[in-house]
Amino acid sequence: MGNILEVKNLSVSIDTEEGIVEPVRDVSFSLAEGEVLAIVGESGCGKSMLCKSIMKLLPPSARLVAGEILVEGKDIAGLGERAMEKLRGKVFSMVFQDPGRVLNPTMSIGSQIAEAVRIHAPALSEEAVSERVLELLNLVGIEQGRERQRLYPHNFSGGMKQRCVMAIALASDPRVLFADEPTTSLDVTIQAQILDLLSSLQKKLRMATVFVTHDFGVVARVADRAAVMYAGKIVEIGTAEEIFYDPRHPYTWGLLQSLPFFARGKRELPVMPGSPPSLINPPKGDAFACRNPYALAIDYEEAPPFFKVTDTHFAATWLLAPGAPKISFRKGGGFCGS
Repeated sequence: MGNILEVKNLSVSIDTEEGIVEPVRDVSFSLAEGEVLAIVGESGCGKSMLCKSIMKLLPPSARLVAGEILVEGKDIAGLGERAMEKLRGKVFSMVFQDPGRVLNPTMSIGSQIAEAVRIHAPALSEEAVSERVLELLNLVGIEQGRERQRLYPHNFSGGMKQRCVMAIALASDPRVLFADEPTTSLDVTIQAQILDLLSSLQKKLRMATVFVTHDFGVVARVADRAAVMYAGKIVEIGTAEEIFYDPRHPYTWGLLQSLPFFARGKRELPVMPGSPPSLINPPKGDAFACRNPYALAIDYEEAPPFFKVTDTHFAATWLLAPGAPKISFRKGGGFCGS
């Protein structure tokens, strides 16, 4: 199973009135065909910007300053907008957080799905487009598609709107789907339904999927691998099992210990101290050092490289360097404090 997507040392900057923001800093990862990679981290760590950077859906003030974006070995980082338009939909597609902001309130649902179909298959007859719309509605679990395609977004609930957005995203059979926190605006019951639908579609269509979330429960439910992101960088990456059962970066410990599981028998849910750093002037060394009770002197001077834990598991922390103190989250270390 080969890699459909490889990102190498990608960095992005945004010009603002306060200074240059660096939301993505030297990020590298790969994505195999049919694989689900979860990107997890606090709000503002760069997860969504990373996905938009790969699709080159950046604001005018943003730019790729370094790195490669390889699609089946071909670097697309230097492509212009016209060339990228040919890739969006056919290679990449995206499901966003809030379906209410994606759907056009003045167009029927069927018209919006049909528009997506025509963009990538302009030679299709009107009859074929109509059949494809019904097929997509059925694919995402919207029954009575022939009647419901005439309805408008305001006639649908939040979960049904998200299903419609997914139908639009799948209109051209993309090979890579970016799901940017697609369940955030939904209630818990509907979240589970949408996650199960995404998982079912991914397996049925064999799509590679990048799932952006801040919820480790979602990671456990959908992901094959997980990349933990902090201050614009990936700080740990491995299989979902490795990240859950053998985490090595102190930031990953902090995210995991904030799960309700670790609060059983306690009056309060454990939290990480401090807050993420500004990405206008990222701190020297390890950006997590000021929040890390196990930070070493070198953390404040030099950014750690990735250290290999297994063939599939890597973490960027000086705690994995030879001679560093041995601290184990599983044995009660880390932020558990026991």
